[in-house]
Order: sequence, then structure tokens, then C-alpha cells
Amino acid sequence: MPEISIKAESIFELFGFHITNSLILSLIVFLLFIIIAFVYTKDITASNKSGFFYIFNAMLQTIYGLFESILGSNTKLFFPVLSSFFVWILFQNWAGLLPGVGSILVKIEEHGRILHVPLLRGNNADINGTLALALISVIMIQVFGIKFLGLSGYLSKFFNFSNPINFFVGFLDILSEFSKILSFTFRLFGNIFAGEVLMTIIAFLIPFLAPFPFLILEIFVGVVQALVFSLLTTVFLSMAIAKHH
Repeated sequence: MPEISIKAESIFELFGFHITNSLILSLIVFLLFIIIAFVYTKDITASNKSGFFYIFNAMLQTIYGLFESILGSNTKLFFPVLSSFFVWILFQNWAGLLPGVGSILVKIEEHGRILHVPLLRGNNADINGTLALALISVIMIQVFGIKFLGLSGYLSKFFNFSNPINFFVGFLDILSEFSKILSFTFRLFGNIFAGEVLMTIIAFLIPFLAPFPFLILEIFVGVVQALVFSLLTTVFLSMAIAKHH
């Protein structure tokens, strides 16, 4: 059984940069992401569309309706980035469930010890990956809040000196913006990492048939976590661009 580690393991170095097992799988998913985007774009203008186009398009239309119920007329502007969040997180979650991910082991030396670690690891089971997504989401929310309301209009949500209560509420709002980073990071990381640990333990204890129900559960959890992240980003974005009353 491989050692279970919270941190991603470095497989090799490239120009002094540590290439981790989660980064390797993330690059594979990135290439898949680009290929799917290219095929989907090509199918839009094709006369004979593939079955993949209709399936993927149905998924995009479904999540567009969810975003539209929150953002209204602004959905078209934000949909590319919000749908990218959803699809990227979904692919990363499901990639961690593929055969060989977590089960193909390689030997590495760490602090004088020989360890057997997975060659591939889900990117969302690496806290660095979820932290990067959280930072992108929260920074994007601030940028669009300033763009829609102007710098002074957006800052007035947090710095209100009209009375002590409003000033204190604004201070709490500032703290809540920073807490969003932690919330986004640990919610996604905790759910995906816990699922992968559970799958590893079950597969080690009862290797035949028993992991299958848990695999189905993790496929569903992967969809839910992608939806939660993208919809929370949508809600916070809607609040950021709304005028302060």
C-alpha cells in the first residue's frame, strides 16, 4: 500500500523546478481540456455534428441556466470563465479516479528514505492546486467588482464611516473576503483528498467489487464539488458587482 501523504510528492526535477505527481496529471488534463475545446469549437460550424458535441453542449446549456438564475443579464459576460471553472474542476476530480492514478507507484528518495509514491495524483487532492483556483476566483471577484462599481464605489462597501455599526460591518466584510480563499481551498481539497484516501484504503482491504460503489459515489461528488465551486464564485461575483445600498 502506498504511503498516504497530504502534500504532493516530487517525482523529478526540471531546471531546478520540482515536478510533482499532481502537476503531471494536471498537465495531462490540461491537454485534454484544450483538445475538447478545439473539437467542440470545430463541431459548432460543422454540418454533421458528433454525438460528443450534443452531450457537451447539453451540459453547457444546463450550467448556463444555473448561472443565469444568479447573474441575469450579466451571464453572457461571465459564462466563459465560470464554465471553465466548472469543466476544469470536474475533469480534475474525475481524472483522480482513472485506473492507474494512485496505484502506479515509483520509488523516490526523500530525506534518506526510499518511498513508494504514486506516479499520478489528482490535482484537486493537492492543496496547492485548490489554493491556486481559490486565489483566481477571489481576485477575479475583486477585479470585476471594481470594474462595475468603480474603485471608490467598490471600496465604499468595506469602508463606511457614517456610523460605528456600518464601520464594523465593513471590517467584517473585509475579513469575509479573505475567508473565501480558505473556504474555497479547503472545501474542494478536503472532499477530493478524503475521497481518494477512502478509495485507496477500500481497494487495499477489499480489492474486488467493493470499491465500485465508492467509485460511483466519487464520480457524483466530483460533479457536486465542481458545481459548488463555480456556483459560489457566481454568487460572490453577483454580490460584488451589485450596488451597495
